[in-house]
Amino acid sequence: MGKRDDINKEQHSQETVRNSEHFEHYYVEEPQTPLKVREVQLKLKNGHIYSFKSPSGVYSFGDVDKATQILINHHAPVSGKVLDIGCGYGVIGIVLKKENPTIEIFMSDINKRAVEFAKINAKDNNIDADIRQGNLYEPWNGMLFDHIIANPPIVAGKKVWMELITGAYEHLKPGGTLQLVAYHNKGGERIRNFMKEVFGNAEDIWKEGGIRIYLSRKD
Repeated sequence: MGKRDDINKEQHSQETVRNSEHFEHYYVEEPQTPLKVREVQLKLKNGHIYSFKSPSGVYSFGDVDKATQILINHHAPVSGKVLDIGCGYGVIGIVLKKENPTIEIFMSDINKRAVEFAKINAKDNNIDADIRQGNLYEPWNGMLFDHIIANPPIVAGKKVWMELITGAYEHLKPGGTLQLVAYHNKGGERIRNFMKEVFGNAEDIWKEGGIRIYLSRKD
């Protein structure tokens, strides 16, 4: 039994290392994970296909997560100035701009590696975007947007997503919208409730597989 326990401990240790490499907390300025890059593809419901370079140490390494896919395919219409906050390696903002060429797209992330690859992916997908590094709304001091959209970093904790929502109200023009996507039973319900508290309104505009898109409008 002792030998078997040692083997089990070793296997658990190796698994922990692998998991830590894959799931490093991405809400950091300087990721410590050694850089690895994977090519990922995203096919929209309209048949359009996009390719991205996905770096380690950035959210959704190696694939485009389901919540992001749902947000991209089922968000409410956007126009004017649109901010993709917590943009990761740029999937949401890049697709929004390609599918809605008349919008102005702005993107930011606290993670320097994310911003680096968002810029690379924007260039590879032939879009113009204003992409900046910084925590939440720090890069956008004094700017107002028509729409703010995000797959919020729930793993970073309640304080972060609450500041994302309160900051959105301050950075939206009258009539502007905040659209967030989340697993409803894994923090999403609290997010929607706080959106309603801040904006005075919040609605579910899409539901799929436990994932919902929430929308609040600034009156």
